[in-house]
Amino acid sequence: MSKTDFPYLHGFSETEQNRLRAQAEFAEYTIFQNINFSNAKKVLEVGCGVGAQTEIILRRFPKTHVTGVDLNEKQLDAAKKFIGGMPALANRYEFHKMSADNLSFDAQTFDAAYLCWILEHVPNPAQVLSEVRRVLRPGSEIVVTEVMNSSFFLDPYSPNVWKYWMAFNDYQYDHAGDPFIGAKLGNLLTQVGYHQVKTEVKTWHFDNRQPALRKQAILFWTDLLLSAADKLIEEKYVDQEVVTKAKEELGKVANDPNAVFLYSFMQAKAQVYF
Repeated sequence: MSKTDFPYLHGFSETEQNRLRAQAEFAEYTIFQNINFSNAKKVLEVGCGVGAQTEIILRRFPKTHVTGVDLNEKQLDAAKKFIGGMPALANRYEFHKMSADNLSFDAQTFDAAYLCWILEHVPNPAQVLSEVRRVLRPGSEIVVTEVMNSSFFLDPYSPNVWKYWMAFNDYQYDHAGDPFIGAKLGNLLTQVGYHQVKTEVKTWHFDNRQPALRKQAILFWTDLLLSAADKLIEEKYVDQEVVTKAKEELGKVANDPNAVFLYSFMQAKAQVYF
C-alpha cells in the first residue's frame, strides 16, 4: 500500500464511534485547560469526526459557531445525529464533507481553528496547516493537539503490550501517518507562516497517588489499543497470540496495586498575521 493511502486504523464502527466520545470526555480537562475561544465567533474544526470535540467547544463557549469538516461520511452522519440530539446547540454548528488540504471556504472566513488527533493521520500535515491558515482572519488563533507516542510508559513491564504498541505505531507510519508528530508541531507551524508559536507538553502520569485515575487511564488505553486489533492482525503486523497476551497483561496492570501509567502529548498554539 502506498504512502498516499492512509486508512484509519481504528475503523468506523458504532463501537469505535462510542469510544471516540468516551475518549473526548476522558481527555477534556487536560486538552481544554488552557484553550479560550470565548471571543471566536466562527471556529473551524478540522477532522471533526463524530462530533465529540465539537460538542465540548459548543458547550464551553456558548457564543461560538463551529464548522466541522471531515472526509468520512459515516463519521459526519454520527456527528449530525450526536449534536442534533442536543436542542440547545441548534443553529450553532454545521458539518461538511471536505478534504483538509483543499478547503472549500473563502480566505479569511474563520477567526479560530481547532485540530485534535488529526494530523497524525494525514500524509501532508504542512499542507493542511497552510490551508487552514488561508481561511483564518488576521489575529486568529489555531490550536493543535497531537500525539507523541514515544512517550508511552507502563509498569509492570508488559512485553506483549510493547510488541503491540510498536506494531500500532509502525502501521500508522507505514500508511502515511505520523505517531510522533506532536513533537514536530513547532516546526510545522513556523514552516507554513504562523507566528507566536507556542508548544506545551501535556502529561497523564498516574501511580499509587491516584489509583482510581490510574485504573481509568489503563482501561481507556486498553480500549484504544484493542480497537486496532482486527486491522493489525489482518495486515499481519501482529498475530492473535500477541493480541490475546497484550490484553491479559493490560488487565493485570490495571489491577496491580503498584502500577504506573504515563503518556504525554503536545498542544501547540499560534497566531495568523498578514
